[in-house]
Amino acid sequence: MRMTSTHIPGCFEIQADLHTDERGLFVKTVVREEFLKCGLECDFVEQYYSISWPGVIRGMHFQRPPHEHAKLVYCVLGCVIDAVVDLRIGSPTHGQTLTVELSAAKGNMIYVPRGLAHGFCAREESVLVYNVSSAYAPQADTGVLWNSAGIEWPVDQPILSPRDQSFPPLPSFSSPFVFEAVQS
Repeated sequence: MRMTSTHIPGCFEIQADLHTDERGLFVKTVVREEFLKCGLECDFVEQYYSISWPGVIRGMHFQRPPHEHAKLVYCVLGCVIDAVVDLRIGSPTHGQTLTVELSAAKGNMIYVPRGLAHGFCAREESVLVYNVSSAYAPQADTGVLWNSAGIEWPVDQPILSPRDQSFPPLPSFSSPFVFEAVQS
């Protein structure tokens, strides 16, 4: 497993070791010791997945404190453009975005720390798995408008939920998240 830090503090792209043979592919997604070496949470309390058709954008989602959570996200079928935006006040990358292509074939993942909004665009029929460090709390579940952070999405006419279209734009969003530098 290779953990690569991104320009957003606490956000990592993770490349799993892929084991292939004539039967197919085997991928280990969590190695606790590797996560802890990087200071990442890995006690996930819920796991879920979504199935999305080509051109679907889901996002940009997060949960407000005290229900915020870190996420480990990966694709087990298809390919997505995964995106995050740093919402943490005081972060050196506050308001900045990151996109990563996640695919089942690559076996790569993204670790999204607390305080980042997350979303993705399905390039083809895709199944995305989410592991989260806190339970779903409907009263805290929200987001920022998918097209308000400067993310270059790979579709012109995305398929969006009414909910995702109703989020406030990033410039008018008042963030409850505060950046805490990781101590080494």
